[in-house]
Amino acid sequence: MEQLMDISHVSYSYHTMQGETPALSNINFTVHKGDFLAIVGPSGCGKSTLLSLLAGLLEPEHGSIFLYGQKVSQKGNRSIGYMLQHDHLFEWRTVEKNVLLGLEIQHKLCAETRESVLDMLKTYGLYQFKDARPSQLSGGMRQRAALIRTLALKPEILLLDEPFSALDYQTRLTVGNDIGAIIKKEGKTAILVTHDLSEAISLGTQIIVLSRRPASVSTTIPIRFSETLSALERRNSPEFKDYFNKIWKELNKYE
Repeated sequence: MEQLMDISHVSYSYHTMQGETPALSNINFTVHKGDFLAIVGPSGCGKSTLLSLLAGLLEPEHGSIFLYGQKVSQKGNRSIGYMLQHDHLFEWRTVEKNVLLGLEIQHKLCAETRESVLDMLKTYGLYQFKDARPSQLSGGMRQRAALIRTLALKPEILLLDEPFSALDYQTRLTVGNDIGAIIKKEGKTAILVTHDLSEAISLGTQIIVLSRRPASVSTTIPIRFSETLSALERRNSPEFKDYFNKIWKELNKYE
C-alpha cells in the first residue's frame, strides 16, 4: 500500500515556569493509504498531544512528521482533517450551512462542492434535516454532520480525537459503527485516539499501544477481520476477545 504519513523519532515536552514535562519520546510509525489506525495507551500518556503533532497544531521538539513527503507544520495542511471530541456545530446555522462552513472559510464553496456535500447528506441520512438547527438533531446525527463537514474538504487523512466520548454507550456503539462505515465507503485514511479498547478493535486495521509518559510505541498490533464485517459485527467475532486480551495485557504492564 502507498505510504501516506511517516512519523520518525518524534519527541515532545511541555515547558512551564515549573520546568519541563516530557510527553512523547522517540515515536516511530508509518501510515499507509486506507489504514485505520487506533492509538491507545495509559491515561495521560500523551495520545492527544500526538494527534496535535500529526495535525500540525504543535511542532515536534525532535524528529519529523511527513505527509506525502511534505513536512507537516503549524502553517497548516489542508490534506489533514481533524474531528474533535465535540461536534462544534453552530446553533445559529442550519445543518446545511454548518457542513458547508469549511468550504466557505477556504473559499471553495461553489455549485459543484455544494452538490457533493448535499449528496453526502442524502447518503448518510441527514438530507431531510438540512434546514434544521443542531439542537434538533440527536447526538449521533450531530457527529455524522461534523464528519460530513470534515469530509467536505476532501482531506487525505482524518484525525479523530475521541469523537464519540460525549455520547451515551448505546449511541456511541451505533455512531462508531456508522462513522466507521462512512470512512470506509469514502476510502479515507484515519487515525483514532481512544480510551475504549473495544472501540479501537471494532474500527481499526492496526492498533498502536503507547507506554506511560513520556510515551513511546510499546507495540503495534495488526487487526484482521473479514472485510464484510461492520464495526458492530466485529465485536461478536471470536477473534475479538483475543485482540482485547492481547492489548489489555500490554497496557497492564504500565499499571
